Amino acid sequence: MPPALLDALGLAVSHRVAGALPGDRRAAGVGAGTELAQLRPYVLGDDVRRLDAAASARTGEPHVRLQVPERTLTTWLAIDVSSSMAFGTTNRLKADVAEGVALALGRLALRHAGRLGILTFGTGASRVLPPRGSKAGLVALRRVLAEGVGVDGHGDPRALGDALGRLGRVARQPGFVAVISDFREQHDWTRPLGSLRAHHAVLAVEIGDPRESAVPAVGRIAVVDPETGRRLEVDTSNRRVRDRFAALEAERRATLTSELRRLRVDHVTLSTDGDWLLDLGRRLA
Repeated sequence: MPPALLDALGLAVSHRVAGALPGDRRAAGVGAGTELAQLRPYVLGDDVRRLDAAASARTGEPHVRLQVPERTLTTWLAIDVSSSMAFGTTNRLKADVAEGVALALGRLALRHAGRLGILTFGTGASRVLPPRGSKAGLVALRRVLAEGVGVDGHGDPRALGDALGRLGRVARQPGFVAVISDFREQHDWTRPLGSLRAHHAVLAVEIGDPRESAVPAVGRIAVVDPETGRRLEVDTSNRRVRDRFAALEAERRATLTSELRRLRVDHVTLSTDGDWLLDLGRRLA
């Protein structure tokens, strides 16, 4: 990943954030900071160090300065590690793209005293790593990614929804949430994602492969669903089969795009056969 490209990117947040450490993000309310929020008359109990000499001299009454507080941005990465991510027919696997996206977003999240939290889902119960800053956050992310994806035949159609619901209970302070997944064969995830969007800036990173959209005419083949382990023989020389497959996939993607747009969630689509970092950069620049 070119450092110059990463330096030009940033995580856009639509909500005021909150945290315990000083940073470069605006927080809700007023407090200690560098940007003036308001001047008001001094009242008993105010910090005398906030007295504004110019305003006090101009009005003849003591005034204090209140600044916009600056707080750190807490970023959560929800990473799909289900077995369907271990699929790829071009330059790389979907899991490889997910790993690169997670590392890129993690580096951006830790800039300017930021903190990084991690949630993985798709292999049984979701796993949560609390937010960490600086080097500890990046080390934790690399260790999680090094564990790889789950084994075949252990898919859970409610994994995404359950993980988003758990994340909503854990991530109480407003921040940035990135959901990295292929969003395939998942149900009942729109409500928990909408709840997250009400308090956080949310980015949905959808990762796909060209062979998931169209099947080439290569004769009779046997395919296995990694989520369920089901084996199926398909005659790809039949044009009706190929057209039906393409139509079902187009319908699935249209439904996904429509739901994310309805929830006002930022959506970026990456593929295993393209320059995923460039496509991601166009969204984050």
